[in-house]
Amino acid sequence: MGRLQMRRKELLLRREMLRLRSTELRLSMAPHSVVLQHHLAQADQLIAGLRWLRQHPALPLAGGALLLVLRPVRALRWGVQLWSAWRLWTHGERALRR
Repeated sequence: MGRLQMRRKELLLRREMLRLRSTELRLSMAPHSVVLQHHLAQADQLIAGLRWLRQHPALPLAGGALLLVLRPVRALRWGVQLWSAWRLWTHGERALRR
């Protein structure tokens, strides 16, 4: 048996051991995660909503245009806040990647 075949068998065995360990950890942590289920469900809904908005960009843009026509000062204020939040998000994301 060649060195590569032995290495491959070792890696397959290690992968299987890691899978079993992962399953054990998941099962041991499951009772503790009950506290977080509500918050995680809300986060899932938020993510689904953001994906929907990304797939349908015309609706928020139309709402923004309507707000701009009806209440220009409020639209400007919200625009500045959204721009600041977006910049903070991208800056934080870049910092976390480092």
